Amino acid sequence: MYRFSGELRALSAAGFVASGFVLGTIVFSLANPGTTRSLSEYVGSICATVLQSSAAMEAPFISANVDAMKKMMVDMEIQPTGNVDRDFAAMMVPHHEGAIAMAIAVLRYGHNEQIKRLAQEIIVTQRQEISAMRLAVGEPLPASLPSPTVLPSTPPVVLGGR
Repeated sequence: MYRFSGELRALSAAGFVASGFVLGTIVFSLANPGTTRSLSEYVGSICATVLQSSAAMEAPFISANVDAMKKMMVDMEIQPTGNVDRDFAAMMVPHHEGAIAMAIAVLRYGHNEQIKRLAQEIIVTQRQEISAMRLAVGEPLPASLPSPTVLPSTPPVVLGGR
């Protein structure tokens, strides 16, 4: 039998939730074409199930991921403009922002230094890609943000034992 670390279980749970969003959104939209339930409410109901079944020690991490995914899914819902490039950027920016929020959650609650390093790289590359997409469609660059190793309201994360 395989044994997984808490971080791997948490990442697996987050992946499960993300997959459930996509599948659930498709099934929900096909099964309920005339519903008035918002996407945020629907996504929240899916997340509530995962959050309730998570271990108590993983709850803050799962909760942060649920919040990130709900925001991402709602923000990705755009009105098409007729400009494929602009519409692509409008959907991908919230997708990348969701990845950044999830990576910050791993930095805040994770313990595995390799996973934390990957999370830092995700933050840096996703921010770069957001800037590139915005520039490509003529939008201004976002404001500068603090280093991904400094998290608001938590002590700085020190990697590599320094």
